[in-house]
Amino acid sequence: MEHNLVGWFEIPVTDMDRAKKFYEEVFNIEVNVQDFGGLLMGWFPFAEDKPGASGSLVKHEESYQPSDTKGVLVYFASTDLAVELERVVKAGGRVIQEKTQISEDIGYMGLFIDSEGNRIALHSRE
Repeated sequence: MEHNLVGWFEIPVTDMDRAKKFYEEVFNIEVNVQDFGGLLMGWFPFAEDKPGASGSLVKHEESYQPSDTKGVLVYFASTDLAVELERVVKAGGRVIQEKTQISEDIGYMGLFIDSEGNRIALHSRE
């Protein structure tokens, strides 16, 4: 295998402005929103020379519906996920699993519900 299998992800949203603000606050990043004829996409930052996949927020009523229990679970990488979990509630989300050790080799994970009702995960080695 020449690269990691995950190449892209899309997170459904019902309110792009609210979702954009939420993710910018939690991860201290800038989300760039573009309108493709009624399909709104909010692009997460991407660095060509760094590992990991990129993705976007997507708003399109017919094709994308947020879910807190169904569908794909996206894991965002972090240095120490406790930092981002601490920002979730202030940004309008809800923590559903505090920082939990998976194993010494794998590290830690945590879960939250974002501003749109999606279940999202975090992973860190610390």
